[in-house]
Amino acid sequence: MGGLSIIGFSALRTRAAAAVLIVAAVTLAASQPAFAADAAFTQFVASLWPEAQAAGVSRATFDRETQGLEPDYKLPDLLLPGRPPTGAPSQAEFVQVPADYVKESSIARLAAEGQKLMQKHRAALTEIEKRFGVPASIVLAIWGRETDFGRYRLPHDMLRVVATQAYVGRRKDQYRTEFIQALKLLGEGAVARKDFRSSWAGATGLTQFLPSEYYKHGIDLDGDGRVDIWNSVPDALASAAQQLVNKGWQAGVRWAYEVKAPANADCTMGVPEVTKPIAEWLRAGFVPVRGQRLSAAEQAQPASLLQVEGIYGPSFLTTKNYFVIKEYNFSDLYVLFVGHLADRMTSPLPFATPWSASTQLRSADVEAMQRHLTRIGLYNDKLDGKAGMQTRAALGAYQKSAGLKVDCWPSEAVLRSMSAGR
Repeated sequence: MGGLSIIGFSALRTRAAAAVLIVAAVTLAASQPAFAADAAFTQFVASLWPEAQAAGVSRATFDRETQGLEPDYKLPDLLLPGRPPTGAPSQAEFVQVPADYVKESSIARLAAEGQKLMQKHRAALTEIEKRFGVPASIVLAIWGRETDFGRYRLPHDMLRVVATQAYVGRRKDQYRTEFIQALKLLGEGAVARKDFRSSWAGATGLTQFLPSEYYKHGIDLDGDGRVDIWNSVPDALASAAQQLVNKGWQAGVRWAYEVKAPANADCTMGVPEVTKPIAEWLRAGFVPVRGQRLSAAEQAQPASLLQVEGIYGPSFLTTKNYFVIKEYNFSDLYVLFVGHLADRMTSPLPFATPWSASTQLRSADVEAMQRHLTRIGLYNDKLDGKAGMQTRAALGAYQKSAGLKVDCWPSEAVLRSMSAGR
């Protein structure tokens, strides 16, 4: 998410003044009724006018769109004075087991609809493939995952979300930028306020862009002179393709290959830092499923091992494009959903290896594991309660050191072992 370039001492002074206002608001909110905190919020929003003006927002737009604007303290990921942090919501990508998230019934339904949409929007999709080198099925799968092909109505008023997050969110500086960019969008007439709906985190449109992403990646594919990611399917899908390209998408490269891992495979290698040409993985005993034969060019591609259920469930060799999709949503299950849904639009075959009947520990338990792994020097990533690549690899390293079965999966047995070792 890029920041605005605000130059000069006056901007620094504005930020310092805004920080003072937030501190004052914190004190007020802790001891006064809600209206007092809201008055401080109004002051905070007003203090952002110099930044908005520097970004090209008119005074008329600023006054019109911020008049009567109130914070939404029910949003997640807030740091509210006098209360415990609300925390990020339990996103399905991080609390569901793979079999529930990459659910066959959901994949099948979306794939069938995606096939119809591929015909309906054939001209636009052909242009996207030609211009960006991103398969039609990939951008359709992102649309399907993000907003159920436009059926899902985003629940929040965008401006209220980004203003609240800028005021008392965990990532205030980022959301200051998004608030200013949102005002720009409204001032330029890119979207009407009634249509400017978003997720709790400020993602908007058919393919879920932050306002700053609209300016970085937006494409007018339908040729009407405006980038409309809310109502124009060609624009939304082309913008998604442009975002992937800007993040490093490589044309002609698959997102991943499902493989059968050898019995002696070390699941702790399943991190992005361990990357080898696919040919090396094949020589080590990893076998493409269903007898798939890879070309010399495919075998030369660098890839990382991915086992989202540890040694259980399917295994994958992931290419650079896997991690490009992951920048859209930092979740392995999200990328698996999008990649597999894209594949299913052209092939009816599910994953060759079924998911296991694994259970998912509570986020608090996974976070406790991360804290323990950090203390003993096996983990140095975020303490977020999410069993991602780094956490799974660290768990495998712990299991090796503790003489446990090495499966790289956060289980009750591993939690008990860590608790006993404290």
